[in-house]
Amino acid sequence: MIAFTKLAHDPDSTLDYTVDWSQWLLRDGDTIASATWTVPTGITQESADNDGTTAVVWLSAGTVGESYQITSHIVTAGGRSEDHSFIIVCEEK
Repeated sequence: MIAFTKLAHDPDSTLDYTVDWSQWLLRDGDTIASATWTVPTGITQESADNDGTTAVVWLSAGTVGESYQITSHIVTAGGRSEDHSFIIVCEEK
């Protein structure tokens, strides 16, 4: 069983969530060429970006009591690809 990181998110907030790929990329001196996000219905992806070693997604909305699996998918300049997922749990803060 895979244990996902769980992060709290207030549905009235717009917040950035970052996946730091630097340690994984470091071993070959590679960089992120592209980063995409899988965001399920019910929570809103406002924007996304990457700086070569980290991938960032801005999320808003969501339903209190619901959990959402968010996945970062990267393709590197060297042609590798990888996914990393985490769970957003919506709750009033």
